[in-house]
Formats: sequence, C-alpha cells, structure tokens
Amino acid sequence: MSVPIDRYRRWEQVRNARLSNLPWLRSDVQSGRPVRYVADEILVSEGGAAIAHRTLNALGHRPSAVTEREPRRGLRLLKADGLDVAAAVRQLRGQLPDAVVGPNHVFLSTPYEHGGPYGPPISATAPPSKLAPSADGPSSVRVVVMDTGVYLDSPLPPGCYSATADNVETVLDGNADGELDSDVGHANFIAGVVVQSTDAAQVRIVKVLDSFGVCTEAELAAKIASLTDVDVLNLSLGGFSVGDQPPAILSAALATFLAGGDRVVVAAAGNDGIHDRPFWPAAFAAGGAPWASKVIAVAAHDGNAVCDWSNRGAWVTLVAPGADVVSTFVRHTPAFESGWAAWSGTSFAAPKVVAAVAERRAAAGSVVAAAEQVKAEASQQQMGGFPALH
Repeated sequence: MSVPIDRYRRWEQVRNARLSNLPWLRSDVQSGRPVRYVADEILVSEGGAAIAHRTLNALGHRPSAVTEREPRRGLRLLKADGLDVAAAVRQLRGQLPDAVVGPNHVFLSTPYEHGGPYGPPISATAPPSKLAPSADGPSSVRVVVMDTGVYLDSPLPPGCYSATADNVETVLDGNADGELDSDVGHANFIAGVVVQSTDAAQVRIVKVLDSFGVCTEAELAAKIASLTDVDVLNLSLGGFSVGDQPPAILSAALATFLAGGDRVVVAAAGNDGIHDRPFWPAAFAAGGAPWASKVIAVAAHDGNAVCDWSNRGAWVTLVAPGADVVSTFVRHTPAFESGWAAWSGTSFAAPKVVAAVAERRAAAGSVVAAAEQVKAEASQQQMGGFPALH
C-alpha cells in the first residue's frame, strides 16, 4: 500500500507548519537530527532547586524573573524568559552530578515527524480477525496505551478498552485547515492492534499526546508517575535528546515505575531510518539502568526485512511487523467511512509485542518472565541482525 505523493507532501507541510508555529518549542539540529525542547525551561529534582535558582541568577536572570512550579512530586520546573537552556543544563549537571537535571524535552508520536512510511494512514477494509473484548479476571494483563486520547466514533468497540472522560479526544482539525490532524486516531489504531492479536489484555487508554502527537517530557513523566494498576505500558512516541544523554526526568519516572515490580515498558524505536543515535524512551532498553531489561525497544519489519525507515541500533531489542498494518481508526467521511485504516510505523510494531507479552503471561507466571520469553523466541529468527517477532 502507498500514500499518493501529493497527499504525503501536504501532510508533511501541515506537520512542519504546526511545529514551527508553536511559540514555546525550540529545536536544535544535532548530528543531522532535531532535538526538541520547551523554550526557557529546565527541570531539576527538588533537592537541587536552590542551586538551580542561584545558577540562573548567575546567568543574568533576576530572582523575581524566575518562576518555579512542581509538575510532579519531587520535581521542580524553573522558567526564565530568554534562558539559555543548554548552558543552564551543562552548569547544573556539573554542580549536581547526583541530581535529576535536564531540559524539558518534547516528544512526538512515532508516525508524526518520524512518519513511516511517509505519512498519513489510508482507508482499508476490516480484516477477518475479531476484536477481543477487554479481558477480565485475575489472569488478564493490564495494558496502558499512553498516547493520544481515544476517539469514540471508531470501529473499536467500547468493550475492547477503557478510558475515563478526560482521556477521550474530540479534536479532529485543530488548525482548521480542512484535514484531519496528523495523529487523529493514533491511540485507536494501537489499541486495535492489541485486541486483534490477543484476548488476554485489559486495555486502558491514557492521553498524553495532543491530536498532532506532541507532548513534553514533564507531561509524560507525570502521567507515568500517576499509573498504578498496570502491567505493560505501550509508548509509541519518543525523540532525541540534548547531547544524546538519557532524558533525565523521564529516566527518573521510569526508574520509579519499573523498580521492583512485575512491569514492562514496550517502546517504539522511531522512524528516522537512523542507526547511530539513541531514540528515547526506547533506547533505555540498553541504557545500563538496573531496570533496562524491563524496557523492550521495538523496530519495524515488513515481513521480509527491517524497514528502511525504521530506526535501528545496538539499543533495539527486537523487530516486529510494522508496515501496512491494518487496524481500527476513526470514522470520517469521505476518506474513512469504514473507520479502518492501513498505517505504518514503529508505533504499530510496539503493540504487536505488547500482545505477545500478554499472550504468554499466564504460562510464564509473570509479565517480566513473559517478556523474556518473547525475547528468547524472537532470538531464534533473526532479521537484519535483530531478533524478529512475526
């Protein structure tokens, strides 16, 4: 399947215009790839806040011009107009080597900006596979799709997932250009991949991305910190970081989320076609943290080879089907009357792995053991030098 080139170019223009018109977003090009973060803001753990204030004062920002808020417990966000974020982070990391310090990175869903192959979904016919209702009972695997909000006008039945009212999305055309925003239906699609592949999952959708697939690191970390009843977390989003260093606030949130518990994070590897830079949060899978083995970084294959648009590198755990995936989208005339679509990207390879973990949990005895079993099975069938799930 392919997207007409004029439609892709239009989608790309809208996407780029959206990013360039966000007054709070800054973008630096490092090693040929954009690193995005929120202008004028730094994040620091609570114990380093006083030193952070003094550092910003030394950089020329009056105490009265520096504001502080608490995006989540134990974390402080400092803001000053005209702040040189990179300089402030460098100084503070030198002064606070054991503290959490970093810019407020901006992350994007993994067909947005990384859009493979090349842009928007296209209409598709519903496949013969059934959509499994949300599992119930002690053996069900609690899956959270942290993504866009869910759209209700969709062939994804309410019985296949749960979402509170604040996690329902209604925006279809946020910039009023007459076209669907780039990430409309993203969570619907991911949830549809899971429930087409297993009847062992209890899927919940938690909104962190807007209809253009954008969130900040602080927002993502706060949402992860708020999770309690979850076994597997699907993160089909990500980005690059300043200096290729692990995003500090996200790292702290994942450490708390994964430490000591029977939980797994499945993260999309991104669709930039690169192999020499870490893409976060997927790259935490090989980051050396004590909980790194609980992160599965998923690249995409097309059944024959690793997709050329899929990121890859030593931090990738395995590859899974991610090209021309057919799943539940939104009903929108005239292009999507059925509500089903074909879409490609590591965004949709990740939930294939989520489903595989859910399928194996009962026999394996735990979510972590099920994840290790999926990895072991994938290692028996290599593709492009990577373990492959089919």
